[in-house]
Amino acid sequence: MRDLQNPVSASLYERAQKVMPGGNTRTTVFRQPHQVYAARGEGCRIIDVDGNARIDANGNFTALIHGYGQPDVAAAAARQLALGTSFGMATESEIVLSEILCERLPSVERLRYTNSGTEAVMNAIKAARAFTERPKIAKCEGAYHGTYDPAETSQDANPSNWGNADEPLSVPTAKGTPRGVLDDIVVIPFNNVEVAERILRANGNSLAGVLVDVMPNRAGLVPASDSFLRMLRQVTRDLGALLILDEVITFRLGYNGAQGRFAVDPDLTTLGKVIGGGFPVGAIGGKAEVMAVFDPSKGPPALPHGGTFSANPMSMAAGAAALLALDPADFERLERLASRFDDRVRECFDRNGIDGQVTGLGSLRRVHLTRAPLTDYRSTVASAEGARRVAALARMLFDEGVIIGGNGLMAFSTAMTEADIDEIAETFDRALKRLAQQENR
Repeated sequence: MRDLQNPVSASLYERAQKVMPGGNTRTTVFRQPHQVYAARGEGCRIIDVDGNARIDANGNFTALIHGYGQPDVAAAAARQLALGTSFGMATESEIVLSEILCERLPSVERLRYTNSGTEAVMNAIKAARAFTERPKIAKCEGAYHGTYDPAETSQDANPSNWGNADEPLSVPTAKGTPRGVLDDIVVIPFNNVEVAERILRANGNSLAGVLVDVMPNRAGLVPASDSFLRMLRQVTRDLGALLILDEVITFRLGYNGAQGRFAVDPDLTTLGKVIGGGFPVGAIGGKAEVMAVFDPSKGPPALPHGGTFSANPMSMAAGAAALLALDPADFERLERLASRFDDRVRECFDRNGIDGQVTGLGSLRRVHLTRAPLTDYRSTVASAEGARRVAALARMLFDEGVIIGGNGLMAFSTAMTEADIDEIAETFDRALKRLAQQENR
């Protein structure tokens, strides 16, 4: 056991409580009894203010595919910093990044930038409504698409409020969500072709678009079936609705993103995370005809869109450098590293007598403490006790030197080596042993 101590972080948290609610500004990094504060990053490691080094197997929630200090990204950011961080003007850097993304994503003919994945999804929803002049958006139960009210509907639904499996209810995530917002969201079951198609066709006349992530993290990081994706594409075409593919996380699944890997041809794509090279970013891309709702060149557009820091040159320059440093060989190496982790962690589960499995593809993984079949949100949503066990494992790993998400989410980076993967697995072994001992008392 190697519990890392953090007295300086404890002191910083005391200060934070005096100026932020609960001493926190990101719910996802909150910890008890206090948060741990990062000082710097090196490769695949974060060094905290107390000098403790931890392997970052989460990558700021999947955003850092190169880890920390990648030379090309650092050089691009330094060059732009010397020139200026933001302007009330367009810059060539947004053209460069757009050219890279349009080349890698055949479905994307035009792009527009935001400052986060949440903003990208928000504007994609608004674009679908502007283009079709219809109000409703369909989304999969349990899928996370950011914090815009319509997008977050039913992302945390549970047995007490989610309704029948054949007719999932629109469940608010934040208290105070207007009923009108929920009424315009059509919730469909992930990977259930028959039920989802019936629900979509029943709402056809008012459906603007279907928002889908081919491997939603909050729904267990289980891949969508080919039949489910084919149904969504056919039904949206039949109904005159748009297919919106959320690639904010899954763009890191391959050189041509998730849509290349899953052979999906969406009308709109949302991007973020890795396309910013570690800086805040989001993007909406799609068919030229659909993206024309943003076009101001012929008068007031159907969907006005701005943003003080949208397409800021720091994010554009770092993002372009990050993507140019990712070639097909990098994705193949990330696949090998993730497969090595899969093999090692299965041995850890068996050795410690704990039922567990790993879901995901490419450089993304999620650890589950169950061996039950996982196919959709309802099969993967943990009971209160199951969620507690995974969160406890994540805390033990953090204390022993490996960072994963509180729900078991992991993201591997190009900065990692086989030795790093083996160290992660060894830490898993120690943490699982502690968990087994704790549960057997």
